[in-house]
Amino acid sequence: MNKIFRVFLVMALSIVLLSACGRNSAADKDKENGKPSFTVVTSFYPMYIATINITKDIPGVKVINMTKPQTGCLHDYQLVPEDMQKLEKANAFVVNGAGMEVFLDKAVKQQPKLKIVDASKNIPLLKDENGEENPHVWVSVSNAIMQVKNIAEQLAELDPVNAEKYKNNASVYTKKLEALRNDMHSSLDNVKTKDIITFHEAFPYFAKEFNLNIVDVIEREPGTEPSPKELEETIDKVKELKVKALFAEPQYPAKAAEVIAKETGAKLFTLDPAVTGESKPDAYDDYINTMRKNLNVLKEALQ
Repeated sequence: MNKIFRVFLVMALSIVLLSACGRNSAADKDKENGKPSFTVVTSFYPMYIATINITKDIPGVKVINMTKPQTGCLHDYQLVPEDMQKLEKANAFVVNGAGMEVFLDKAVKQQPKLKIVDASKNIPLLKDENGEENPHVWVSVSNAIMQVKNIAEQLAELDPVNAEKYKNNASVYTKKLEALRNDMHSSLDNVKTKDIITFHEAFPYFAKEFNLNIVDVIEREPGTEPSPKELEETIDKVKELKVKALFAEPQYPAKAAEVIAKETGAKLFTLDPAVTGESKPDAYDDYINTMRKNLNVLKEALQ
């Protein structure tokens, strides 16, 4: 009887040990091979910058940006096979949401197990005159702060082992963003000139935050130049309201803005919606640096 008991005991211990090995072997193997145990893919550059700050210095967590550095806003972006290959490896896919990633339904259909992290969750959305929601929420510093918190909370749910690290990193980064916001308010709250004309619909959230008045938008969708009638109406509006500043974006040609500037005498400046850049591991401060450059441009343009 004792012999039979010992045999059962050995078998039971073996099963327990094998089960433990089965649970840990994949993670242990990844650690031994230097492979990430949790891979986060981001949809485009603003999401990449927020996410690398949230995942900073967390062992085993890797962040990959899906789209190429020159890709601007994802209005009409079409998924390519390389994108799908990246998503196949993703434990989480961080998206701006709010309708920016028009391809999202297709991605989820092809990758039904893909875990989506919605950075714009519960952020109130602005609508244009046609009732369409504007997805460019990150251009507002306050919204960028909310997005960082959203991403950190959702990553913590998907990867509870690193939950506290995500939240601590998010706290450090949001403090930097809050300092940026305070500096921008100090400089922009009391500017005399509030009327501006922008290139496309990237800046309503920014304008709302800093009490600027977007008089007109030259190209509501990048690449769709205004008709001669629309161009003439914008020129008349600039002259009537004595708008002094036009703002183009570095991601797109500014031909129409140049024509308006020439016809009205208004000065043409560049505002960057922080939508493009090199996806480098050390690009932590790119959003902050871009916004500080925008602040310097606005101080010059609106003085």
